[in-house]
Amino acid sequence: MSGHSALLGLYVPGSGWLHRWPVGWKYVLVLVLTLPPLVVGTWWATTAALVLAVGLLATAGIGPATSLRIGLLLTVLLVGVAALHLLLGRPEVAVVQSGNILVAVLGARLLTLTTSTPLLVDALVTGLRPLAFLGLDPRRTALAVALMLRSLPYLLGAVGDARDAARARGLERNPVRLMTPVVVGAVAYAERTGEALQARGLGDSPPPPEAGDPH
Repeated sequence: MSGHSALLGLYVPGSGWLHRWPVGWKYVLVLVLTLPPLVVGTWWATTAALVLAVGLLATAGIGPATSLRIGLLLTVLLVGVAALHLLLGRPEVAVVQSGNILVAVLGARLLTLTTSTPLLVDALVTGLRPLAFLGLDPRRTALAVALMLRSLPYLLGAVGDARDAARARGLERNPVRLMTPVVVGAVAYAERTGEALQARGLGDSPPPPEAGDPH
């Protein structure tokens, strides 16, 4: 798995049981997996959710190298959170906070690795339609979530790629040389995304006509 997809993962075609599940039930599964440890807030609930998440991914027919690889940045984050609480003498909090982050990431992978982006968006649109009376646009909201799922792994992967390139040139201590390609890549990615949305008629809505304008 490339650095750009190391966080949430990209769709992997397959015929496993999780691939065959309806996408709506996958969303339910993710909620059932991630919400209880957040509500209970104990080490055993977090540990149980982690074991369940790993078990579900291990039996989904994707392969552990793809489904369980979390990338260097997330590993550093989890270790840092756990180490901080261990130093403060709070081992249970260390397990709960770092573990719940990992549960959320692995839970999201149950969706992203086994469901194509169009199906994810369509399911979100259907689920959000009851909220349309509140002024929420289900299609745009679902699109925003889909963009987040694609953009966050890309940006985190871009940081990792830039760091590796800078290290290869002995420039890892130069923040300007490190972040410049990340910024340039992020701007280019945003421009490509905007052009794709405009081409599909999903750009910003036109401004309302001014008073007196017949059009």
